[in-house]
Amino acid sequence: MVRKQGRKRELRELAASFTVAAPSGARIRDRLKDLTAADVKVLTLVGEHLGRHQRGDLAARVRMGNVPAKQTWRAARKKRLTALSSSRWAGAMTRASEDQYQLSMRCLRDERAGLRRRIRKIEQRLAVACGQRQGRVRGYADRAERWQKQRHLSKLQARLAVVEQRIEQGRPSITVGGRRLTRTRHHPAEAGLTEVGWRKRWDAARLFLTADGESGAPHGNYTITVDPADGSVALVLPEPLRYLANAPRGRYRLSCTLTFHHRRPEWLDRVSANRAVRYDIVHDPARDRWYLYASWSIPTTNPPTPEEIRALGAKLLAVDLNADHLAAIVLDEHGNPVGEPNTVPLELTGPATTRDGRLRAAITRLIALAREHGCAAIVVENLGFADARTTGRETMGRGRRGKTFRRTVAGIPTARFRERLCSMAHHQGLAVIAVDPAYTSIWGEKYWKNPLQRQTKTAVTRHHGASVTIGRRGLGHRIRRRPGVTAPDQRIGRRRATGQTASIPRLRGTTGPPRTAGTPHRGGKTRPCRGDQLVLFPDLEDRSRGHRAPTGLVCEELASTGQLHRNGISSTPDCWRPRRDS
Repeated sequence: MVRKQGRKRELRELAASFTVAAPSGARIRDRLKDLTAADVKVLTLVGEHLGRHQRGDLAARVRMGNVPAKQTWRAARKKRLTALSSSRWAGAMTRASEDQYQLSMRCLRDERAGLRRRIRKIEQRLAVACGQRQGRVRGYADRAERWQKQRHLSKLQARLAVVEQRIEQGRPSITVGGRRLTRTRHHPAEAGLTEVGWRKRWDAARLFLTADGESGAPHGNYTITVDPADGSVALVLPEPLRYLANAPRGRYRLSCTLTFHHRRPEWLDRVSANRAVRYDIVHDPARDRWYLYASWSIPTTNPPTPEEIRALGAKLLAVDLNADHLAAIVLDEHGNPVGEPNTVPLELTGPATTRDGRLRAAITRLIALAREHGCAAIVVENLGFADARTTGRETMGRGRRGKTFRRTVAGIPTARFRERLCSMAHHQGLAVIAVDPAYTSIWGEKYWKNPLQRQTKTAVTRHHGASVTIGRRGLGHRIRRRPGVTAPDQRIGRRRATGQTASIPRLRGTTGPPRTAGTPHRGGKTRPCRGDQLVLFPDLEDRSRGHRAPTGLVCEELASTGQLHRNGISSTPDCWRPRRDS
C-alpha cells in the first residue's frame, strides 16, 4: 500500500520477468534487376491470373463460415484450382486463403473485446453525475461532454452488434489489397495520388506470386527456383499460360540474376541441401521495381531464463523506450549503474521505410553499447499499451493534453521495436529480457535520478532512472536503494550505489552499541557525569535509539545507591551511561 494525497491505493501485482523467445524464421530479399519487357509482362500475367483465382477461393472459404478443418473441403478446392494453375500453385492459394480467414477471425474477436471494454467504461462514467465522483469512478466534467459520450456510446453499441453478428456467422469482411487503399479510391488527391497511380498500387497489391517451399525439391522449391550457382530465377507457368514458356517443362526463366547478400550463407546451406525455402515476388509501383523475398523456418531453441542469466554474473543493458529517444544504462550483477547514462535519439518521421531504417540504426547502437561493456542480455519493458488501446480515450486524458498523450502512445513503435530488437540481438548472441513496466518511471525518478546525477556530469532525466529500475527488476533486485548509503564526500569519493544495512545493536555490558555506517565516533574518553546528559537504555530496543533521562532526582538516587561513580562509569551492568558532550 502506498499513500498518495491522503488516500490509500493498492499497488498493481507485478508480472514475472521472462526471456523473449528467439525468432522462429528468417526473411531476406533481393531486387530483380534488369528485367526485360517480356519478363515484366509474364510476371504481371501470372500474378493477375493466380490472384484472381485465389480471391475466388478466399470468397468460397468465407462462405463456409467458422467450421472445423475437415469441413473446409480443402482437397476439393485444391483439385479445382490445379486444373487452372498447377498442383503446387493450388496448394499455396488454399493455404493463403485459410491463413487469411483465421487472421480475420482473430481480429474480429479482438475488436469485440475492445468494444466491450470501451462500452463498459463509458457506462460506468455515465452512471455518475457530472462533476461528481463515486469511489474511483469519476463522472464527466459537464453536460456537453456527457451528451457527446452518450452519442459515442450508441455508435460503439451499433459496431459491437455488427461484429458479434459476423463472429456468429463466421464471415469476416476481408479486402484483398487493403481496406486503407480502398478508401483512398474516392479521394486520391488527399493521399497524394492520381487515379492512374492509385490503380497501379491497387493492381500490384492484388498480385499473387507466392510459392511454398518443399523439402527434397530442387533447391528447396519447385515452383520458383533460384539456382545458387549462377543466380538464375525460373518459375512454373500456370496451365493456361504455358505458351509463354522459354524453358523445359512449362517453365519461364527470367533474364536477370540475384545474389542475396544478406544472410547468404544461411540461404546457401538450405538450397544446397534441398531444404524448403518459400519465395514471394512483389512489385513496388512507386519505384517500379520487382523484388524476390526468400523465407524459411529456424529450429526453435529454449532461451536461457532470467535466473540462468543472473547466475552468470554478467552485466545487463537496461533500456527505456520513449517516443523520441532510448534511455540506456549498463548495470552490473548487483544492480549498480556502470558508466555514463546513454541517450539514443529515435526520430520516427517520414515514410515507413525511413522509420524502419532509423529504428534499426538505434537498435544497432544499443547492441554495440552492450557488446562494448560485455553485457549478456538487454532488458526492456514488456510494452504493448493493450489496455489503453482497447479501453479508448476514457483512461488517457481529455482535451488537448489527452489528445497529445494519445498521439504519443500511438506513435511509440512498441511491437516493432521488440521484434527488431529480439531478431538483431539474437544474431549477436544477446538475450532479451522483458519485465513488467509498472511504476518504472515513477520509482526511477524518485529513487535513482538524483543519485545518478551526483555520479556524472551528463544531464540525467527520469527516463535514465527508469532504465535503472527496469534493469534491477530484470536482475530480480528490489527497486529502492538499500538503507545506510553513505553521503558524498569530497575526500572519500562519490556516493555509493548501495550501502551497508545497519546491524541490530547487541547488549555488551558497559560498552555502547556497535558502530554502524553513519554513526559518529564517540571517542574513548569520558567526562564527568551530568544529569542532563544521561541516556537511558531500558531494553535492547530502546538501547538502539536512546532516551534522554530526567535530571536532578534521578542522579541523586543513583549517587546514593553507589551505581554512579565519580568518573561517570558504573562498574556493574546497568541502564545508565553518560552521553558525550558535543
